[in-house]
Amino acid sequence: MRFGEPLDDERFLALIAPDESIRTVITADVYGAGEADRMLGRAIAGKAREEMCIVGAVGHDFYIGERDGAKGFPRFTDRRLREAAGYASYLRMATERSLERCGIERFDLLLLHNPDRTGYTSERVWAGMAALRDAGLTRLIGVAPGPANGFTLDLIDCLERFGTLLDWAMIILNPLEPWPGELCLDAAAAAGVKIITRVVDYGGLFFDDVLPGQALAPQDHRSFRPAGWIEDGRARLEEMRPVAQRSGLTMIQLACQWNLAHEPVACVVPTLIQEVGPGARTVESKRAEVGALPAEMRLSAQDVEELRGIGDNTGCMALKGASPEHSGEERPDRWDLDDHLAQVAGRWGIAPERDLTRLATRA
Repeated sequence: MRFGEPLDDERFLALIAPDESIRTVITADVYGAGEADRMLGRAIAGKAREEMCIVGAVGHDFYIGERDGAKGFPRFTDRRLREAAGYASYLRMATERSLERCGIERFDLLLLHNPDRTGYTSERVWAGMAALRDAGLTRLIGVAPGPANGFTLDLIDCLERFGTLLDWAMIILNPLEPWPGELCLDAAAAAGVKIITRVVDYGGLFFDDVLPGQALAPQDHRSFRPAGWIEDGRARLEEMRPVAQRSGLTMIQLACQWNLAHEPVACVVPTLIQEVGPGARTVESKRAEVGALPAEMRLSAQDVEELRGIGDNTGCMALKGASPEHSGEERPDRWDLDDHLAQVAGRWGIAPERDLTRLATRA
């Protein structure tokens, strides 16, 4: 949705319908203000529920909140919308409405979508999420930071505070973006929380049909990436290609296996996009390529380290969430690095000024 060429309903429904090669589908209630849920409901109607895994996400209040342009809808924890006493009832309402649109009785996993500072730290928020699991509205619960990259210490702090409640967490990770997602992995493993990795395709580059001069649709989020990201990424891809060839993997399969080589990564989620232009691959061929990912790990530890070195992106951007680079008024997606989070960083060997800031040479 809102990437590449628009798909007609028939193609879109076929793309998102679970089958024997890809059983898991992830939706979020805010996508299209409920439209993604409704489309998923159409795609899975009449299919055996036990043969698919449905992941939902709630957190943006598009019911009474007003959209703020490109910033989207506010988080449900926004003080202008409700007090903390209302968090649990909102989560229940949003989950029930999302389930109704999907045409199912429960999610297999429900994620707290793009939380603000309150979402990461509030006992009332996570008691509300746990209550949804207790009520049978979801089998598992988790957290999905975003939408942009960062939230490193916030996620680790959330894992320390609520790891006994959490089952899964979602981060951005791929061979061209090992930083900063990799900094969260040890904390997730210690908490026994499994990791879903998104943007495995690095904006489509690992599908091998995003080329220099690529046309992007007007609303395509990738247009906000820095100039030259395609050219730089393609150059690094060529350095990685020999590893893929000797491993018998396509480039997107290489990216998926690289992610899965990291404990505790247990699920990979590339973005499937029908690119613009006559040379673009069909999105159906991309789905088939992901579905054919070999089950056995074909990358050695040396391969994993080599790819990480080629794709090292440390310090390439200003990160969202708690940051030593932020000062002043707290925003929904950025806030000061306080003493508590500085202590969290110290426990995990993270030096924020070194590990969580944009390098002048990478700006």
